[in-house]
Amino acid sequence: MRNVSEVIEQYLKQILQQSSEGVIEIQRNDLADRFECVPSQINYVISTRFTLEKGYIVESKRGGGGYIRIQKIALNAHGSVLDHIFKTISSQIDQTASEGLLYQLEESGYLTSREAALMRAAVSREALLLKLPLRDEIRANILKAMLISLLSK
Repeated sequence: MRNVSEVIEQYLKQILQQSSEGVIEIQRNDLADRFECVPSQINYVISTRFTLEKGYIVESKRGGGGYIRIQKIALNAHGSVLDHIFKTISSQIDQTASEGLLYQLEESGYLTSREAALMRAAVSREALLLKLPLRDEIRANILKAMLISLLSK
């Protein structure tokens, strides 16, 4: 059985997918009531599963009538995908950001789950037994080389 966080995540992704603009606005308390959980559970799901690295922009307005707005970053043009990769990776990238980028590319259909898993393994801190910042620089170079090779077909 899936846990509440997974159910909330899937629900939000589903309504985001159904949104014509790729943007949703939710009320945290309404969502907490819907899933019979505390509002902090909603905060946890949004802050861990709807991050910029995973391809989402999140805004929140607190107070009466406040909302949380979630927007999916569209990676629809091939050139924009490569631009996004270069902006995200730069000259170095940490493991969390690299995993988020791979997740986003996999979710968008640019990578298969197998390709993403192989890349995660190749750039993991367990595979790159180097001190920082060298590890993040080498991770960036490896990730860029693999992604350019796969996506420049």
